[in-house]
Amino acid sequence: MSGDIKWLRQLNLFFVAMSFFTRIPIPSWVVIDSDKLNKASRYFGLVGLLIGLICALVFWLAQLILPASIAILLSMVAGVLITGAFHEDGLADTADGFGGGWTVEDKLRIMKDSRLGSYGALSLGLVLLLKWQLLVELALYSPMAAVSALVAGHTLSRVVASSLIFSEQYVRDDASSKSKPVAQDQQLNDLFILIASGIFVLLWLNGLAAFVLFITLWLVRILLGGFFRKQIGGYTGDTLGAAQQISEVCCYLVILAVGLS
Repeated sequence: MSGDIKWLRQLNLFFVAMSFFTRIPIPSWVVIDSDKLNKASRYFGLVGLLIGLICALVFWLAQLILPASIAILLSMVAGVLITGAFHEDGLADTADGFGGGWTVEDKLRIMKDSRLGSYGALSLGLVLLLKWQLLVELALYSPMAAVSALVAGHTLSRVVASSLIFSEQYVRDDASSKSKPVAQDQQLNDLFILIASGIFVLLWLNGLAAFVLFITLWLVRILLGGFFRKQIGGYTGDTLGAAQQISEVCCYLVILAVGLS
């Protein structure tokens, strides 16, 4: 009985993570509060895996009857619909805040503003274009290469972004945020489970691609953490979204450069 209760608690945490990152309906019995949101960060990578599998499935089915470029675009549309452009919004807000603000207070105020500025529009457009082009090149090389990249990119990018919760300081109260609450604490066991989901996906790739991806994303995490500390003293929900988008692009770049065979 106690084992069943533990599994139900973990399942509850997974659904909390899914409700945070996606618009997929969750069961009515799921309990959501700030404590469970913090603990649910351990499953953010698994939610990324789910999103990646859905996007990969959309691409695979679409490429059977449509050109690869259109199939990739449809898979990206599916990802945006599933997440509600959650991370893309964070990237745009971060670019606007860091690009348009001089002080920490100015940057946080701009990031809180729901209006899209020129820095946000440019960064969002360029990142989306880069993701599309990289995935098209992978799809032209091999449909399975694009499938692997989508699964790896969506999973590993969320592992990188979520791991920043463990080492960085949250710099804005939920009361001042225009978006959903943000996980503000991550215990060591939560981090281990999060990393394990990333390792699981890395093992799916070949040795060279997995090794280069691991090193690259580790460096990206260090650079992003240092950059966010320099800009605002820590992280916000918006900067985690930006970290996810940047890490996802880095995954596609590495996979295209190194190859999967």
